[in-house]
Amino acid sequence: MIRLARPALLAGGLLGAALVLHLHPFGALFAPHPGHGWRDALALGALGALACAVGMPRQVIGFAAGFAWGVIPGTALALASQLAGCAADLLWARLVGRAFVRSRLGHRAARIDRALAARPFTATLTLRLMPLGSNLALNLLAGVSSVKVFPFLAGSALGFVPQTVIFALIGAGGRVGRDVELAVGVVLFVISIVLAFGLRRRIAPELAGV
Repeated sequence: MIRLARPALLAGGLLGAALVLHLHPFGALFAPHPGHGWRDALALGALGALACAVGMPRQVIGFAAGFAWGVIPGTALALASQLAGCAADLLWARLVGRAFVRSRLGHRAARIDRALAARPFTATLTLRLMPLGSNLALNLLAGVSSVKVFPFLAGSALGFVPQTVIFALIGAGGRVGRDVELAVGVVLFVISIVLAFGLRRRIAPELAGV
């Protein structure tokens, strides 16, 4: 139950923020309208990548991008940011920070290495779909593991999609007149949690202790 508390609080906080922005007209003051231009997109993408790289929950990036840009552009922008942050963490740990990561997270390195080595794409996909755990820690531990870069990034990219779409919907639902997006986002979030736990049970031995 304790492990579920953090993602539940995060989701509840973002949903609450969406409702506040949806119900109060001042929410429109904080949102640039979709189609503002490539400079705004690059700026938001770069900030999102940096935020993900230093450990900000990726759901927050999806929410912010959805609120500012709408569901489809916001989802694409958030996914690019998340994948860039993920790749930056992995490459830093593998090329530069191996000793630092092992000194901080070494007790988990063997379990992650075992899980990712057995089914690199599937295990990564499953871990990304779960609302539990730290994306930053997983990125860094993958960097010091034997997992190949491409399967890890591919599993991450696909695993990022559901919750990114969901929180972009919730973020877009924070804008006035977007009741449907908000409702759909909440329903899909609940469904995604059920599916993620079902997938985890299918490969439970490989993910034991992760």
